[in-house]
Amino acid sequence: MVDFRGLETLVWVAALGSFRKAADRLGATQPAISHRITQLEEQVGAKLLVRDMRVVTPTSQGRELLIYAEKLLALRTEMLAHVRDKSAIRGVVRLGAAESIVQTWLPDFIKQVDQIYPQLSIEIEVDISLNLQTKVMDQEIDIAFLQGPISGPRISNRLLCEYPIRFIASPALKLPNPASITDLAQYPIITFSRKTQPYEMVKALFSTPGSPKIRIHASASMATAVRLALEGIGVAAIPADLVRQELMANKLEVIQTEQTLPPLSFFASWVAAPETYEVGLVADIAARTAVKWTKEVNVSA
Repeated sequence: MVDFRGLETLVWVAALGSFRKAADRLGATQPAISHRITQLEEQVGAKLLVRDMRVVTPTSQGRELLIYAEKLLALRTEMLAHVRDKSAIRGVVRLGAAESIVQTWLPDFIKQVDQIYPQLSIEIEVDISLNLQTKVMDQEIDIAFLQGPISGPRISNRLLCEYPIRFIASPALKLPNPASITDLAQYPIITFSRKTQPYEMVKALFSTPGSPKIRIHASASMATAVRLALEGIGVAAIPADLVRQELMANKLEVIQTEQTLPPLSFFASWVAAPETYEVGLVADIAARTAVKWTKEVNVSA
């Protein structure tokens, strides 16, 4: 008889394209995963996966079975969701978060998780969005709050919030306000690390014909970027939401310019599968927390 464990294993091997990654995700050994697939193939009487040196892909029969497997596992998850006591939901969700989220509404999010699901633990890893994308795809983390969305098979993306990027500087620099690009170029531009969207946007803004040359101080740490701006070392191109208190205290000011940078869109991204029930709960709470944060920011602005 075909059991749920075999179907679950098939879904994860197909989703991740690897016996090793599926073993890591399911907390099993690679031989155990291989045995489950072999047993499932014997039970249905068909070859379900094609194995080669690089990636594992489903056969035509495997793709057909996956449709039913996902429906069955989703139905089981739906059943448990309706009958399970929320306070009894437990486990560990591995969360990756970009620092912009950490510096704004992540603490409120953790408070909400603790209140609604007191038995659910969150393991937090802070990294740049580029690295978080890779970790989601490789299933090193369960979900990420990052600049996105992520494009890939079985990836679910949910828009959380948008952060407008502003030029921010210490009043000690005595920049004109509004300022021109030439005014800003007198000082280093402090922004996100290389290969990130904000870094490339800043670089492109000052790369048009006739634009002045600039120096960019890139940092993966927004706390460092804010500190550099406070010390008057340069002009920061960062989300204003990160420095609300400093702006209210007049320690920093937003420098108005004719040229604007597009806002940063942040998403919750995870590998979708019937067994990622807790991950979906986390995404729901994150979306509600981000909306509340955005409303509070707009009211106080």
